[in-house]
Amino acid sequence: MKEKMVIQAGWVIDGCGGCRRDQSIWITEGKIEKISERKEEIPSEYECIDAKDKVVMPGLINCHVHCLNAVGLPGDAADRLTTMERAYWGLRNLQAYLASGVTTVRNLGTMKNYDLEIKKAVESGLIEGPHMVCSGSCICMTGGHGWKSGLESDGVDECRKHARQQLKAGVDLIKVMATGGVMTEGVEPGSAQLSEEEMRAVIEEAHKAGRRTATHAQGTEGIKNALRAGIDSIEHGIFLDQECIDLMKKNGVWLVPTLVAPQCIVEAGLEKGLPDYVVRKANLVKDAHVDSFKRAYAQGVKIAMGTDAGTPYNFHDNSAYELELMVRYGVSEMDALVFATRNSADCLGILDQTGTLEEGKRADILILNENPLEKIDNIRSVWMVLKSGRPVVKKA
Repeated sequence: MKEKMVIQAGWVIDGCGGCRRDQSIWITEGKIEKISERKEEIPSEYECIDAKDKVVMPGLINCHVHCLNAVGLPGDAADRLTTMERAYWGLRNLQAYLASGVTTVRNLGTMKNYDLEIKKAVESGLIEGPHMVCSGSCICMTGGHGWKSGLESDGVDECRKHARQQLKAGVDLIKVMATGGVMTEGVEPGSAQLSEEEMRAVIEEAHKAGRRTATHAQGTEGIKNALRAGIDSIEHGIFLDQECIDLMKKNGVWLVPTLVAPQCIVEAGLEKGLPDYVVRKANLVKDAHVDSFKRAYAQGVKIAMGTDAGTPYNFHDNSAYELELMVRYGVSEMDALVFATRNSADCLGILDQTGTLEEGKRADILILNENPLEKIDNIRSVWMVLKSGRPVVKKA
């Protein structure tokens, strides 16, 4: 493969809200050199990708995944996987992200910081996968949501200690658990868990080190605790009231709604062998979740795209479903694409590197057979994926 290439595109969706016809994207050493009208002659040193009948856009960015989680296994088989089996599923899942057009993921929680290890394998070229932003293990209260794979922490000092340990381990951000959730037995989604003071200690340590923070936050009180503590992104945001929305707008906090997570559980139901308590809680939160998302969107809360892939029947190659649900609930196709590209890069703090098709940025590019602005599920019509200017997926 040549170090220089040019993509001759029929349409370019730039990630900033624009769409232009008949453009050429010039790439040198993995970065976008320029974008021009498709008229210039192509010098011999450039490899040409003929996409004159296709749509070119930034690669998708999924801001909330659990990339080592196996999806669709019967019963509790996923909980009993060996370390080697988890590594196998991690490799398989990362390949699924690329194949579905996702060039960057933010992993938000895994046992024993395994995501940091698989990220090293990707960055060294040992395995193929998207760019990764990783939180390692989450910080939760003893017995709280996520305790099986998290760092159980009680009190300000213990939370601060674990935050410093995670920073020492090399995490890109820190995730805290503000509320209960659907997947942990014995806790409820609406209940507050880590206190405002406990989360503030974690957030202070992260921000001192130049790292961002995210929180699993479903119930109203826990969301407010996290917002007052200075959190950077609210994951799920199921029970938002007006005060939550006002605080998010005032403080510039991101919402990563993960609409597909309860939706996939509800669709699978008891028939697929899910525990009663999981199905009950998913049904409990689903309508409130949709209502909160609609109100946040209507009022201008900053929204990024994430799926919580790795939860039951929430497959790693199905990021498109999140965009389809957004559009079903009133989001324009263009806004949905911006949420999954520019906004997601901004949420992760990497907008200077990727997320839009602009000069100087990484050539993380998705080429589609059909236009998602005409119908959002055309986002599934993947023809080619480039990561840092290198084709990693090519379909017939």
